[in-house]
Amino acid sequence: MSERNEFKMSSKQKGILCIILSALCFAFMNVFVRLSGDLPSVQKSFFRNFVAMLFALILLAKKRPEIKLTKQSTIDIIMRSICGTLGILCNFYAVDHLVLADASMLNKMSPFFAVIFSVVLLNEKATKFQWGAIITAFIGCIFILKPSPSQMAFFPAVIGLLGGMGAGIAYTFVRKLGKQGVPGPFIVFFFSAFSCVVTLPYLILNYHPMTTHQLCMLLLAGLSAAGGQFSITAAYTHAPAAEISIYDYSQIIFAAFLGFVIFGQIPDVLSVIGYIIVCSAAIAVFIYNNKRTA
Repeated sequence: MSERNEFKMSSKQKGILCIILSALCFAFMNVFVRLSGDLPSVQKSFFRNFVAMLFALILLAKKRPEIKLTKQSTIDIIMRSICGTLGILCNFYAVDHLVLADASMLNKMSPFFAVIFSVVLLNEKATKFQWGAIITAFIGCIFILKPSPSQMAFFPAVIGLLGGMGAGIAYTFVRKLGKQGVPGPFIVFFFSAFSCVVTLPYLILNYHPMTTHQLCMLLLAGLSAAGGQFSITAAYTHAPAAEISIYDYSQIIFAAFLGFVIFGQIPDVLSVIGYIIVCSAAIAVFIYNNKRTA
C-alpha cells in the first residue's frame, strides 16, 4: 500500500512540475510577444500558431493516434478553434498595452469563465460556492481594470478580460472533445492550423516588414507557446486538474518578475489587490474541489 501511495505522490509531483513549467513557458511567450515590438496582434498570432502547428504535426506523425470526428465533434473543434483564436488575439493586444502581470492575470480568468460556459454548453451544475468564487474573482478584476474615463489602460484591460473569456470557452470545448475521444495533439494541431489559415489573408494584405530581431522574438514566442501547450497537456495526464490546477497561477509570479526585470514594470497597488482577490478565489475553489473529490 505504501508503495502504491508513493507512486501516486510521485505522479502528482510530476504533474505539478509540468504545470509550473507550462506557466513559465507562457510567461516567456508573453515576454517575447512584447519584445517583438509594434507589430499587429494578428501577425504575432500567425507566427505563434505556425510554430505550435509544426510541433503538433511532428507529434501526430510520431504517435499516429486514431482520429474519428463525428458531426458534433467537428462542430466542437471548430468552435474551440474560433474561441481560442479570438482569445489569443485579445491576449496579445493586452500584452502589448498593459503591465505584463495585469495581462497575465486577466487571461487567468479563463478557469472561471470555463465554469460559466460548462453550465451553458455541457449542462453541468455549479454550486453556490463556485458561483460565489466567480463573483469574487470578477470583483478582483475590477481592481485590475480600474474603470475610469481618464484611465487609458481601461480599454486594453477589457480586451485582456475578453481574451480570458475566449480561452475559457475554448477550454470548455477541449473538455467536451476529450469526452468524445478526440486526441489532444490533434486538437492542438487543428486549432493552430485553423488560426494560421484565418489570419493568413490579413497577413498577406497587411504584412508589416520585420527585422531579424522581431522574427526571432516571434519564433521564440511560438516555441514557448508550444512548450506551454504540451507541458500543460502532460501535467493533466499525470494528475487530475482538481489537484494541480492552482499551480497554473504561478504564471502571475513569473510574469511580474519578468516584467520588472526586462521592462521595469511595477504593478500599482490596485492591481496587486486585484491579484490577491482573484488568486484567493482560485485557491478557495482548489481547496473546495479537493474536499468534494475526497
